[in-house]
Amino acid sequence: MEDVLAAVGPRLKLIRQQRECTLSTLSEITGISVSTLSRLESGQRKPSLELLLPIAHAHQVPLDELVDAPPVGDPRVRLKPVKRGDTTVVPLTQQPGGLQAFKMVFDRTRCEPDPRTHEGYEWLYVLSGKARLILADHDVVLKVGEAAEFDTRLPHWFGSTGDAPVEILSLFGPQGERMHVRAKPAGER
Repeated sequence: MEDVLAAVGPRLKLIRQQRECTLSTLSEITGISVSTLSRLESGQRKPSLELLLPIAHAHQVPLDELVDAPPVGDPRVRLKPVKRGDTTVVPLTQQPGGLQAFKMVFDRTRCEPDPRTHEGYEWLYVLSGKARLILADHDVVLKVGEAAEFDTRLPHWFGSTGDAPVEILSLFGPQGERMHVRAKPAGER
């Protein structure tokens, strides 16, 4: 319980900053003093319902999101989309390390590709729209139902073609794990 309470302050600060809200503005909206909000975010003041309810209301988020309440036996995964510019990333896996799964939604804004490299191996599957993949010297368009896999140590970039939004399922292995897809059972040739 102490760990959950200790994490509330940094979470409050992160949510406030993601919404580009100042302490002064939040103070005006909630009626909580700037110094109290600052101490709450820094962990110098313990969170209480009296403080958290107005903050949750001001940010338009459920109270359990502010405190990252532990699950209580519900098997459903609580997806928490992350907006990064024109891209929405929805982590589908909860455990750090190993194979990670993401649903990525790129709006139709065509941006200048910026190929990057990093350790790992990635597999992409287009759920809707058309995706553009730049991989080393290749510049390809993937349509619904098409997949690509590649070593992320090669310069790569992917996103919308600019015609319409695109939704992608991405599987990423940080240690270079490859996806194994078989068309036939192992013994058949």
